[in-house]
Amino acid sequence: MKIQLLDAHDRLIHFNKTQAKDISECCQDMIKKRPFGNHAFYIFAHARTDDDGITKRLIWQPRLTRPRAQTNSMLFKGYPGTDLVSIIWMIPDRNLWSQYDKGKLTESSVVSNSIHDFLNEREKLETPDSEDLSEQEILKIYEEISQKGRSL
Repeated sequence: MKIQLLDAHDRLIHFNKTQAKDISECCQDMIKKRPFGNHAFYIFAHARTDDDGITKRLIWQPRLTRPRAQTNSMLFKGYPGTDLVSIIWMIPDRNLWSQYDKGKLTESSVVSNSIHDFLNEREKLETPDSEDLSEQEILKIYEEISQKGRSL
């Protein structure tokens, strides 16, 4: 099968726009919900396989603490009251890593840097930000959420 260069380029542009839009929409939706009030929080997205062993789905999880870096995951940080989202990492499944290499059609510096840090400087990915809440503040927020859940 012969691939037309312009057709492949158009499909790549469409894919990149669609994927960026989906990720952005999910992050913005979670920020609007303010799961931890006005506190900045992490948005951890990780793929999981359903019970059928075939179907995969992306789980979006708000967190006050930074999770351990792992393959097949993305981590963002959202700031309620703004439309700011920072990318912490985007680490695809290990068998897809070569697709993001420099010079490839799907090249991505964010993904390449995330893979490099995952392999060589994992502690850099897993170290909490200086602006993160203390453990005591986090426990207090979780207790408040738990109390609200019990009263429902």
